[in-house]
Amino acid sequence: MNFKSLLIFILLMNISVKSSAQNNKSREKVQIFYYGWYANPEVDGKYEHWNHDILPHWSNQKWNNLGHHRGGDDIGANFYPALGNYSSNDPEIIKKHMEMIKESGVGVVVLSWLGKDSFVDKSIAQYLDIADQSGLKVAFHIEPFYKNITELREQLTYLVKTYSHHHAFYKKDGKPLYYVYDSYKISPGEWTKLLSENGEKTVRNTELDGLYIGLWVEKEHAVFFEKSGFDGFYTYFASEGFVFGSTVSNWSYLSQFAKDHKLIFIPCVGPGYSDTRIRPWNEANFKSRENGKYYERMFHAAAKVNPDYIGITSFNEWHEGTQIEPAIPKKTGNFKYEDYGKDSWFYIKETRRLTDQFLTGK
Repeated sequence: MNFKSLLIFILLMNISVKSSAQNNKSREKVQIFYYGWYANPEVDGKYEHWNHDILPHWSNQKWNNLGHHRGGDDIGANFYPALGNYSSNDPEIIKKHMEMIKESGVGVVVLSWLGKDSFVDKSIAQYLDIADQSGLKVAFHIEPFYKNITELREQLTYLVKTYSHHHAFYKKDGKPLYYVYDSYKISPGEWTKLLSENGEKTVRNTELDGLYIGLWVEKEHAVFFEKSGFDGFYTYFASEGFVFGSTVSNWSYLSQFAKDHKLIFIPCVGPGYSDTRIRPWNEANFKSRENGKYYERMFHAAAKVNPDYIGITSFNEWHEGTQIEPAIPKKTGNFKYEDYGKDSWFYIKETRRLTDQFLTGK
């Protein structure tokens, strides 16, 4: 190779690397909720979550004391995973999942986190390493395991000191992005202690600073987001119409509210909703997948408001039937699990198609 050819080769390589980096960056606009709480006897010594309790109704005694699922062929889900009753601590499973998510066109895995020493926490290092190998980033979905702002701050200190140095730890303009589930259950006044610059326990301009994204459920939560100090809000729920935030006809209002208050808006979409194996009284919120049409409508509604990000609920929340992870036909006793039809990978492929449309604007 002569000198001129070498220069051309180096130039083309630089363009290729730069293009790849830009593509990965744009992929980060689509983020998917992920659950690492599953356990099985082979890896963990017992089942966790596959043997989910059948949950009581909050007021109707008819739906109390219904027991739990056993695991194996009887799981707390309306669909059955192609990978069976896997363990979330199994590195081979994590690798397969990250490859699926990469294939789906998503750029950020939003890992549900229940604090230091929780079941999920012991595998975070694996998730970060394996996600990095797949060119993915990991953000955190903070579940309401904490009792107050002081405890949350202590937990965030642990999370940041232990993991934030990792290349796969997602940051937007140098700041981590945290989803905070059920944020409205703590008063705006308490949140301002953590999230305002002058708060007595402020994270601002410290190593704990970040983009804190609260959950918008009801219309009156407008007041919450005006006063609490959050950097933005997300809608999470995949059951369209379940609450104000998950009703797509309200997304133009939420988008405008975000613009008016300089906040990040993350509408969340899902392929359907089916949770009657753990909530047999909740048929009203069932949403048929309609062979992908439900997912497509919700995705297009999110893209229409030109959001900062789109959240996908979910990769593997099997209990609520929102997963895009491959599912297979299965029958146990008199119960037949739902499935995706002939192609167990249908929703991985559909996510890729819809994600590509959103990112290219076509």
